[in-house]
Amino acid sequence: MNVELLEILKEYWGHKAFRPAQEDIIQSALASKDTLALLPTGGGKSICFQIPVMAQEGMGIVVSPLIALMNDQVLNLKNKGISAIAITSALSFREIDLALENAANGKYKFLYLSPERLKSEIVIERIKRMNVKLIA
Repeated sequence: MNVELLEILKEYWGHKAFRPAQEDIIQSALASKDTLALLPTGGGKSICFQIPVMAQEGMGIVVSPLIALMNDQVLNLKNKGISAIAITSALSFREIDLALENAANGKYKFLYLSPERLKSEIVIERIKRMNVKLIA
């Protein structure tokens, strides 16, 4: 068991041990392998992509079609002292531009985007400048 990963789990999530399959999923992600994690609702899937990002320099991009889920995860990360932002339709173009620029400059550990945002030219160009370690 990787001590550094357990320290991150305990420091940010308050857990002393991983749930079944979580550590294997995390190790696969850290090895830069394409990884499919099938866990039940409430089974700790988010930790499986959040911990690998926390264990490395750089950031993670999380793609989700659910604005409420993105906002909830960003709020939970911020409450843990982890920098994160969701780019949603609630933001103006200027706010989106600023958020993407800040992400490109390393201000955020996590950037949450909807699938359709990945087609946007401004997002495509800014992602090229980001130190992305994981896409979930």
